[in-house]
Amino acid sequence: MYLRYAPAVRGYLRGNGVPDADDVLSEVFLQVARSLPRFRGDEDHLRAWVFAIARNRVIDAHRRRASRPVVADVAVPERAAPEPSGPLDAELLAALAQLTSDQREVVALRFVADLPLEEVATLTGRTEGAVKSMQHRALAQLARILTAPGNAEDADG
Repeated sequence: MYLRYAPAVRGYLRGNGVPDADDVLSEVFLQVARSLPRFRGDEDHLRAWVFAIARNRVIDAHRRRASRPVVADVAVPERAAPEPSGPLDAELLAALAQLTSDQREVVALRFVADLPLEEVATLTGRTEGAVKSMQHRALAQLARILTAPGNAEDADG
């Protein structure tokens, strides 16, 4: 189960701005392992259930971060660590960060988690129409951000 869902869950976490995505990923699958004996449903329900747990962990991570500012007590490195490889590149992550948190969540659940509209509506407490509308606005905003001058790669390399 971990091998099947972890890459998409990690992408969902990163897409929602979770700073320690791998730590939170571990929390998600610990909760899945603890709760699995009580789970009932088919493969589609399992995927939605895993992402419901991930969504709750995203909310928890943002609450923790807001309530406890981090003070660095170590020297700042001269170079940034390379971005972990995964389904989301740096340009897309930067564009996602410019969306509202609700838009970012819907896009991540629909396209990173690959959940159907109905499941996203249920998870987020919205109607399917509201999710569709939010998805449409978010994708239009992403298109504007990603095609804005300065975001397109130089044709000469």
